[in-house]
Amino acid sequence: MRLNAPEPGWSIEADVVVVGSGVAGLTAALRCAAAGRRTVVVTKARLDDGSTRWAQGGIAAALGEGDSPEQHLADTLVAGAGLCDEDAVRTLVTEGPAAVHRLIATGARFDTAPGGEEIALTREGGHHRRRIAHAGGDATGAEISRALVEAVRDAGLRTIENALVLDLLTDADGRTSGVTLHVMGEGQHDGVGAVHAPAVVLATGGMGQVFSATTNPAVSTGDGVALALRAGAEVSDLEFVQFHPTVLYLGPDAEGQQPLISEAVRGEGAHLVDADGVRFMVGQHELAELAPRDIVAKAILRRSLEQGVEHMYLDGRHFGAAMWETRFPTILAACRAHHIDPVTEPIPVAPAAHYASGGVRTDLHGRTTVPGLYACGEVACTGVHGANRLASNSLLEGLVFAERIAADIVENPAPRTPAAARPAAPRATLPLLAPETRTAVQRIMAAGAGVLRSADSLARAAAELDRLHREATEASTANTPGAAHKAPEPGVEAWEATNLLCVARVLVAAARRREETRGCHWREDHPDRDDASWQRHFRITLDAARALTLRTTATAGFPPAVAP
Repeated sequence: MRLNAPEPGWSIEADVVVVGSGVAGLTAALRCAAAGRRTVVVTKARLDDGSTRWAQGGIAAALGEGDSPEQHLADTLVAGAGLCDEDAVRTLVTEGPAAVHRLIATGARFDTAPGGEEIALTREGGHHRRRIAHAGGDATGAEISRALVEAVRDAGLRTIENALVLDLLTDADGRTSGVTLHVMGEGQHDGVGAVHAPAVVLATGGMGQVFSATTNPAVSTGDGVALALRAGAEVSDLEFVQFHPTVLYLGPDAEGQQPLISEAVRGEGAHLVDADGVRFMVGQHELAELAPRDIVAKAILRRSLEQGVEHMYLDGRHFGAAMWETRFPTILAACRAHHIDPVTEPIPVAPAAHYASGGVRTDLHGRTTVPGLYACGEVACTGVHGANRLASNSLLEGLVFAERIAADIVENPAPRTPAAARPAAPRATLPLLAPETRTAVQRIMAAGAGVLRSADSLARAAAELDRLHREATEASTANTPGAAHKAPEPGVEAWEATNLLCVARVLVAAARRREETRGCHWREDHPDRDDASWQRHFRITLDAARALTLRTTATAGFPPAVAP
């Protein structure tokens, strides 16, 4: 299946095409290029506009005295609520410290302890040790992005910015042979084209824009997951969307990207309080405000429902002005931009969509179920996060598995499909969603598949999403004068809306099937965790009729080896 798009009007050749310019994508690109592979980086906006730059808290690794990979592994497994793949987590925590040091060698500058050369480490939710490295106080992602973008430019890698990836190209044997993409605005290329390569690395980030309120940037529209589904790849664990518990509350009608109040603020001692100033997390978990994010988000929502209000408060007034200005300058500026001063008043906070723990299913080398297609970063489901990502493991996961992908591409080069043997791209049959329908998808998801879910809310969401899908299908086959719904013209907004509808339908289908509460999936009609029935994963594919196929697999052996 393909999106409805014009045929490619230009093409370039490469050994590897990396789609995405966050920590995962740029790390994979740099490692492949260093090994002599012709590497092209495709990114939806500018090189430094990905999700990585928004990361405030930091990157977690066992770097401090008294810490160890085993302790990091234990905290990650607890947060993952029984669905982590232990081999994947062990890979992350054992290879993580060296990967962070290689990132430093690339040029990333982390904050150091006063008067020393050692990296300053802090704590975040779910961690029993101070193991979070940060930069610029609360601008870790921006510093990592700066260092990697600078390294990519210094290395002279070929980059295509302002380009929305459309679909995967495959040869007659089903192997990856590149991608189609649409370049927006000025540049060396314009319009729809193709990058032909035997290895494609998806590092497209998340899908937070499927909800009305999210911490994700506007580019996070699930493009990578939707592309992988259309290409026949398996996705897994999409029901586990992490809602960050402390996002700046801007009112009941706020939509789009919302300012994040980093976990690190609580890590430094800020308290969650209700309207009466009561610390409601004390006694609910041994770590109080530093409990895993799903527990904190649920506690905030419960207290809000009990009191009939829309939000709680995060109180860091005891920090004083100097600490806010040096440790959290970005957050301080964001709050003040919305007329809230954390130095003198508590910050109103509420949960918002933040991170997709699931994604395109991979093995320990980042290989998906489509030969030649790799995935890393938030778009991937490596098995590391399970049912709930541990704070600040995401940057580390992108870093570690990007390096593993590059090593696999170099050590196991894929056969190149000769130009003469490349099949012509089939005419698109996938109906496009009208751009204005994007808001409808987001509101449906916020109402029916948000922090608190039930059989009724999910059934309503599924019915409304199916209606949008049905109307788009009808419009695509009856685009005539007087028709109730007319098919939209192919274009960026229609492609993004179509991708959002695709991932929304998959997410809701998985959430309906999982009749338990686990990690960041909270079913009010099934409030308990049920290991006997649901300690397993859903493996989801899209069949030729555009219907979703869900299969379950036990946690043991997830994910399986995938042939290169």
